[in-house]
Amino acid sequence: MSSPAVARASPGGNREAAGGPRSRNGPWEVGGGERLERASAEPGRWELLLRRGELLALGGHLKGALEAFAAALRRGAPVRPERLRTLVDCLVFSYRLRHGLRWSAAPAAGAAGLLSCLGCRGFLSEPVTVPCGHSYCRRCLRRELRARCRLCRDRLPPAAAASEGTPRPPPLAAAIADFRTSVVLNHLAEKWFPGQRERARAAGRLGELLHEGRYREALAAACDALRAEPSDLTLKIYRAESYAGLQEFKAALEDLNAVLFQLPNWPEVYFRKGKVLQDAGYLGDALQLFLQCLALDEDFAPAKLQVEKILCDLLSPENVKEGLKESSWSSLPCIKNKPLGFPSVMEQPHAPAELGLKQTEEQAEDAPEPVKGSLNRAQSAQAINAAAVPAREDGLKRVCSEPLLSAQGKGVLLKRKLSLLEQDVIMNEDGRNKLKKQGESSSEDCMFSIAYGDIPEELIDVSDFECSLCMRLFFEPVTTPCGHSFCKNCLERCLDHAPYCPLCKESLKEYLADRRYCVTQLLEELIVKYLPDELSERKKIYDEETAELSHLTKNVPIFVCTMAYPTVPCPLHVFEPRYRLMIRRSIQTGTKQFGMCVSDTQNSFADYGCMLQIRNVHFLPDGRSVVDTVGGKRFRVLKRGMKDGYCTADIEYLEDVKIENGEEIRSLTELHNSVYSQACSWFQNLRDRFRSQILQHFGSMPEREENLQATPNGPAWCWWLLAVLPVDPRYQLSVLSMKSLEERLTKIQHILTYFSRDQSK
Repeated sequence: MSSPAVARASPGGNREAAGGPRSRNGPWEVGGGERLERASAEPGRWELLLRRGELLALGGHLKGALEAFAAALRRGAPVRPERLRTLVDCLVFSYRLRHGLRWSAAPAAGAAGLLSCLGCRGFLSEPVTVPCGHSYCRRCLRRELRARCRLCRDRLPPAAAASEGTPRPPPLAAAIADFRTSVVLNHLAEKWFPGQRERARAAGRLGELLHEGRYREALAAACDALRAEPSDLTLKIYRAESYAGLQEFKAALEDLNAVLFQLPNWPEVYFRKGKVLQDAGYLGDALQLFLQCLALDEDFAPAKLQVEKILCDLLSPENVKEGLKESSWSSLPCIKNKPLGFPSVMEQPHAPAELGLKQTEEQAEDAPEPVKGSLNRAQSAQAINAAAVPAREDGLKRVCSEPLLSAQGKGVLLKRKLSLLEQDVIMNEDGRNKLKKQGESSSEDCMFSIAYGDIPEELIDVSDFECSLCMRLFFEPVTTPCGHSFCKNCLERCLDHAPYCPLCKESLKEYLADRRYCVTQLLEELIVKYLPDELSERKKIYDEETAELSHLTKNVPIFVCTMAYPTVPCPLHVFEPRYRLMIRRSIQTGTKQFGMCVSDTQNSFADYGCMLQIRNVHFLPDGRSVVDTVGGKRFRVLKRGMKDGYCTADIEYLEDVKIENGEEIRSLTELHNSVYSQACSWFQNLRDRFRSQILQHFGSMPEREENLQATPNGPAWCWWLLAVLPVDPRYQLSVLSMKSLEERLTKIQHILTYFSRDQSK
């Protein structure tokens, strides 16, 4: 038999697993270690323990979750770091609540400044527009600093190369993973901010040196660049990474602390500092910094990965003592580090202060990650090169020693693992946190507004914002994976003909198959800000063109193909470029209608036709589409025309002439009932194969209607029957053009009499 603890925690839908009443010593309480041990002793129970750990984490019982994961690992569960993702998310949520941090989905208004990266908030060097339409610098994407877009939370494309020294699967799309620079945005960056662009190039070269492991050269280059531009914070981060690569951890921390002093809410700096401490052997402090990074930015992918790895290592059987049985957070047993060549922070009371890790106990309570420190180089070298000794570490205790969440906190946590709140967090110079509502300015805002401020009027040129296809101002600009920008409509028209970029001829087959065509937000914002008059005129032209296409009696698009009838379904396979454009325009204008006519040798298409209403469109990866339509009003062609390769027409709609004489109505009703019965008899006498094909394509025959003149086109069953009868299209066209129901019924009666005679033979 399974133990009660495991049974109650299993995802079977019982009251306790669903959040119902719990006993004092139940599995959701903190002191359930003994039951976990009994459960883990039974073979094959570790999967239940892992699931229980996830449920406990979602319920706000972090210590119980840690006990469950530790028990599963002792039982031999093959737990990979990513299996701890739910636990990590809940730890971050709890950390954020405890320290009063708030996370916002987007930077505060104006905080990023003009032409600045949404990820690192630095200068938008080598801008890359991702599929969701937002732009990031190449550095952020190449190093995979974020998993999701900061604004829309769409998943960012993976980099072509592994980041942070960890292997990753191949990219989903080579065209996206190459991170092609946005040509238009890159040109604007070079034209408007040449100094910033040159400094960004230098920083990019530093990044390449670091990626290749050439730390000495990177350090020398960073020092030279900082002498010329001492206020560049990105260069200080690169120099810190160079120091860390050379294992000069004290110098690295000094640079990172200097950056945090000026930008205390920059998540990447917390991550970099955590990496330095992790490399130095201070896992507990590194873990705190990674959580601080995630508390400020929950989608900072490398930090989440490091927290998962550290927790997986700390919870492994060789590190965790047997039996986490204590019921209070403060009495968690010590967790052993593997020998890392650096003594534990917790065993050296003076080391944290010397390395700039802590200030006072009171400050540590409010600010888990202090900013300043002062250890001289000799002391740092002596500490770092000390002999490797096994060190105890209470990292888990420091991270997870939170009080149990309140009922309200649990509700928020269960509703959403990581809430997206409406405030940013900033930190004062003394290291204490405070909240900043959106719209308020900070020193960071001022710095960016000065660095990337408004553009002089003489540098604004409308030709920089012209589509190379229509030679007009961009309207709804989209950027392809190859980096070229076009108006959305212009690009779609080009892709109707060939799935290649109109400029560089690179294949856009995957881009076409995805069919997202998201507007490049930054480019549109620049046009709105600097070219409002030109944009207003461009929009006026677009609205006029749309209104012209929306008219349902003049210049109506005509699909020259087959006969269509009112109320009868008419599925279409659209593959010609001209009809792709026509269908797309019908959808974009909102009418979702077009005319259908059969071809005519003299006039290109017949004088009569039927409007079709688009019900659904299924786009195929190569640009073709299957369009589900149904017949609407009948019409007569008054004037023929042509637009962008497809036919158009001025039309007038047809309606049946209504009769009011009582005798004529009775005569019409008798004729209608007679023809309807004849039609039912003919259909029932068809072979099963033919009947099933008709039903599959056109559906069932409509029921007889009581009011024969209720609709302008008469009874629906007449049109259904006309569509399924194997009659010459010219004869069908003559019936379609009739405005007398009596004449139409008489014609159908003659056809049925002819086919019924053939059936009897």
